[in-house]
Amino acid sequence: MQRKKNKGIPRLIKACGYSLKGLKAAWLNEEAFRIEILIIGIIFPLGWWLGASGTQKALLIGIYFVVLIVELINSAIEAIVDRIGEEYHLLAGRAKDLGSASVFISLTACVVIWAIILFERFF
Repeated sequence: MQRKKNKGIPRLIKACGYSLKGLKAAWLNEEAFRIEILIIGIIFPLGWWLGASGTQKALLIGIYFVVLIVELINSAIEAIVDRIGEEYHLLAGRAKDLGSASVFISLTACVVIWAIILFERFF
């Protein structure tokens, strides 16, 4: 027997609840996510102040959202791998390493975008 699926506004409300539950889980269980959330307190005002145009402000602030998104996906990958088993497996290690590499690349993109915009603005 199929379960009745929510549609429309009730579905959106449920989806928001699941999203908030995920953010809470990330905050409680992922130190890197907590640190990155705290960095927002620096990134947002600096990006707003240093960006010379709306586009620059959007890039300086928006790229940091990419970092947070990738961090959440990496945390999800790690949770799935840990759920499967605690013993080391080559593919499990590779999955975790690839997730970590994606976070590293998103952070590198953040630094590169900030460097380009700041160089253009001040030099």
